[in-house]
Amino acid sequence: MRLRILAVGKLKQPGLESLVSDYIKRARSLLPIELCHLRDLAALRSRAQPSQTGPRVVLDERGEQITSETLAAWLSTWQSTGARQVDFLIGDAHGFNDNDRQSAARVMALSKMTLPHRLAQVLLVEQLYRAGTILANHPYHH
Repeated sequence: MRLRILAVGKLKQPGLESLVSDYIKRARSLLPIELCHLRDLAALRSRAQPSQTGPRVVLDERGEQITSETLAAWLSTWQSTGARQVDFLIGDAHGFNDNDRQSAARVMALSKMTLPHRLAQVLLVEQLYRAGTILANHPYHH
């Protein structure tokens, strides 16, 4: 199963790019992650049209706050039910509207605090890598 992150805006800072690249490389053998940077929400919405390949997860401050283990369990369930791809959507500074949230399989919050979308990308990639290590019983998680 492939994990695809669709995010509005590029990282721009070399330090953030380096962190994201490192986690994507580490995750390659566990759960392949693809990061797609898009120019705006309209481009993100057109790229994330509902498909038969798998669920979409919208990252939103109003979403459900979960543990790393819960994220791993979601991924395991989706994988066992035949999902080929899971899309994780990170919006711009204004976030997503009600339609975006309602059309998602899950709405997830990384924190109760509002995060800049660039930092959200780093946190999400790390958590996806962590979820992969949990599923593989790798010692990274603890």
